[in-house]
Amino acid sequence: MLVLIGPSASGKTELAKILINRYQMKKLVTCTTRLIRPHEIDGIDYYFLTVQEFLKRQEQGEFVETTFYNNHFYGTLKKEISDEKVVVLDPSGWQALLAKMPDKIISVFLKTPKEVRKQRMIMRQDAMDDIERRLANDDIVFDESKLGKVDFIINSYDISLEDLATQIYQLYHSSCQERRR
Repeated sequence: MLVLIGPSASGKTELAKILINRYQMKKLVTCTTRLIRPHEIDGIDYYFLTVQEFLKRQEQGEFVETTFYNNHFYGTLKKEISDEKVVVLDPSGWQALLAKMPDKIISVFLKTPKEVRKQRMIMRQDAMDDIERRLANDDIVFDESKLGKVDFIINSYDISLEDLATQIYQLYHSSCQERRR
């Protein structure tokens, strides 16, 4: 399984879409309690749950990992885990998943300057107060000194998303082959 980790607007979601469309990877659909954004589809982009639904599923042991990020719950359902899937996680979710299945994960951290991410959020018409809050939170959550072990750290701002997806897929594929040996 490929795990993409990176702060807000680092390109994670768009890269996952390219990997799915171009390389036939499958999206690991995670759950969230945040509001659905324009053009998102429940069951495709996320399983959008109420806080009560999320907590009930958590209590029933349906998640392999959960995290609270930007004032919303996120979680990975056990039934979603399999090879050739790609998932976007924050460091907390990734660490929890890594602790449970270290030999099944290839991780990529997408490094992107704050100003580039801010411009991307403005372009997608996020609210300015939300942008500022997320950037400040990301300074803490995605501090590289606290990130821990990731397989690859890649700059995601000076290369096209298509080329970046190709690079990530090649790294993922070769890493999977090495692990099978």
